[in-house]
Amino acid sequence: MRALRRILLSLLTLLSLTVACGGGQTKSGTPAPRDVAAAPNGTPVQVAPVERATLDDIVSAPGETAALVEQSVRAPFAGTLTALSVVEGDRVTRGERIGSVVARDSEAALQGAEEMARVARSDRERADAQRALELARSHRIETPLVASAAGIVSKRSASAGDRVGEDQELVTVAVADSFVFRASVAQSDLARVRPGLRATIELAGSAKPVEGRVHGLLAGATASDLTTPMRIDLQPLPAHLTAGLFGTAHIVVAEHANVPVVPESAVLRDDVSGVARIATVGAGDKLHWIEVETGLQSDGRVEIVRPALETGERVVTSGQVGLDEGTALAIGK
Repeated sequence: MRALRRILLSLLTLLSLTVACGGGQTKSGTPAPRDVAAAPNGTPVQVAPVERATLDDIVSAPGETAALVEQSVRAPFAGTLTALSVVEGDRVTRGERIGSVVARDSEAALQGAEEMARVARSDRERADAQRALELARSHRIETPLVASAAGIVSKRSASAGDRVGEDQELVTVAVADSFVFRASVAQSDLARVRPGLRATIELAGSAKPVEGRVHGLLAGATASDLTTPMRIDLQPLPAHLTAGLFGTAHIVVAEHANVPVVPESAVLRDDVSGVARIATVGAGDKLHWIEVETGLQSDGRVEIVRPALETGERVVTSGQVGLDEGTALAIGK
């Protein structure tokens, strides 16, 4: 009981002190100011100016490099392939010697003379064998094999020491200046792709894109997977290009020049209604919402088709989500 009495007395004393001090009010009866930092003048946002730029309308298509022309190195006659110095993937130049073939008859004559020398026992037999060897060697027909065009060896069909027939294919060379990019264009985009359009091709393992021009549909090619093969000529032809390199062609089908653009982050889209809008900075740094029709989008920028925006007009790029019309803004640096 005594403890409860002491608590009550303490509370009464505290209440009396509060009343004596004016209950936290000033002499005029208004609430005393709190010891806190002043509230900001507006909602912090980031802005960017409307700019004018040229945007490309692009159709993208995967594909790979291919050689339109291949040339074969063939045996000039029946015989033995005595040398072949190239394998698949090797680069060759026009006129480069890549092997040799010995005619079957002359090879047989040499082998016969060598056998005579091996079995010779008397001086006369050895002398006859030596004359036969010299005659066989002097009449030995060995013909070099040369590449008829610069390019890359795409196929090797024989090895040194093999017996080969006349006109037998030994090596196939993909001709370097016939390399193109074979793009698989979606059939829904075919109406927009036409010969002469410029393209940029990103190839696997290449840090720098390759430039090209659309040539047209590949003759004799068949469509599959709702795509159609399209030939793109490479201009200029890159050095050390090989066949079978995968990549993506970006074909410019239209160009929108000098159009108003805003950063991609400035455009908010309603997934339900499909309406797009941007927040602009109005008079007195007040937020103003505008519904917009967008066009092309490239490199983080979006074309604004309607309404017309003035170059330099400020649009909010960050912090605008959930803000009401007329909200005071604190423009960030």
